[in-house]
Amino acid sequence: MHYPIDLIIFIHNRDRRNTQTVIMGAWLFLYDFTVMVIEIGQVVQDFTVIMIIASIMALISYKLKQPMVIGFIIAGMIIGPYTPPFSLITSTEVLNLFAEIGVILVLFVVGMEFPIAKLRKIGKRAFIIASSEAFGTFVIGFVVGHSVLQYQMFDSLFLALAISVTSTVIVMRILEELNMIHDESATLILGVAVIEDIIIISMLAILQSVASSPEGDVSIFEIATSIGLVLAFIGGVLFLGSKVVPRFINYVGSTNQHDVLVVAMLGVTFGICFIAFEVGISVAAGAFFAGVLIAESKVHAVTKVLATPIRDMFAALFFVSVGALMNITLLPAFIVPALVLVGVSISAKFFTVFLASRSQGLSIVTSLRTGFGLSSSGGELALVAAKGGSDVGVTSSFLLPMVGTMTVITTFMTPYIIKFGWRVAETFRKESLGKEYVGSDKTDE
Repeated sequence: MHYPIDLIIFIHNRDRRNTQTVIMGAWLFLYDFTVMVIEIGQVVQDFTVIMIIASIMALISYKLKQPMVIGFIIAGMIIGPYTPPFSLITSTEVLNLFAEIGVILVLFVVGMEFPIAKLRKIGKRAFIIASSEAFGTFVIGFVVGHSVLQYQMFDSLFLALAISVTSTVIVMRILEELNMIHDESATLILGVAVIEDIIIISMLAILQSVASSPEGDVSIFEIATSIGLVLAFIGGVLFLGSKVVPRFINYVGSTNQHDVLVVAMLGVTFGICFIAFEVGISVAAGAFFAGVLIAESKVHAVTKVLATPIRDMFAALFFVSVGALMNITLLPAFIVPALVLVGVSISAKFFTVFLASRSQGLSIVTSLRTGFGLSSSGGELALVAAKGGSDVGVTSSFLLPMVGTMTVITTFMTPYIIKFGWRVAETFRKESLGKEYVGSDKTDE
């Protein structure tokens, strides 16, 4: 502690005019250091509160056999600044930072599920059905939001994108729990959901790029430029990245050092996210395609195992942050529109999927199962889409809590919708078999 004082005296002897400047600098240093200590204390306090409340709510969700995402969202609502009587966290900025990292890691691990070879195997049918569902639901959602509910344009756009999402993770878990995962329609459902994720992420990147343009210009040229930029980014990442990233990850994996592999994997992921950010594209798109590239490596199974615990922690922080940013005092104002949009989403997704499936020559039974399996919106990508509008500052404050509420509702409904759909399809199948049996009897007579 004596060194700065001696230094001040030394400078004072050399030049009296600089003494006041040096002393002021020393005081500013001490002030900044004190503020830094306070901020670190706040971060630790907030992190403690978040993890304790989140773990309690996750345990309750597990006991009630509900998806963890619901527990995390409710945990965020409990600790958030909008829940009376007071907020349990001191800084939402730190929470938002963790949430952004959570988005990157969630979509990175999702991307690791779909190597390029697997995407090629999904086939034309799944691509046509996914495109019909995503764009059909998006258009219907935008018309309802903008023309019926009278929301502003960007609110309607990001809301329509959010209700176009089908949670691949939630649907896959429910199909596994119901022992339906090996059904023909289940394979088609997962294939469509994968393609839909890619479409939604690409549309999010385009919307954010358009929304970030000067003075909110949404001319045809701006839209075309944004679409071209996103397609060029995806094409460039997949073409060039597939020649470099898998080889690099394989080389690092050959060292058998898991810590080195984790650092290299995260370095590639955040590097691609940074490139996406620099060219004006959503970091979510960069994270997803980073996962796709690493899935091409020979050690992708090991990287997935190593990345999952990190993903789980930051994903929990993301969902908690969404709950914390949900202003539940606005609930009476948007609960009715939220219920209307849930109905619109389920109806639009079911009919677009069913009609597209029939147009591809699939049976009525398979089309019904696929339609019901993909009819429930929500999940992590819906929240990412809603938060994407908030991040670029073009959506209203009610949008994120509305989508969060819709996500909770549809997550509860999804198991029952799938069970109901399977029963309807099974009833239809039995009736069809019965008619065929009666017809054959009459022929025999």
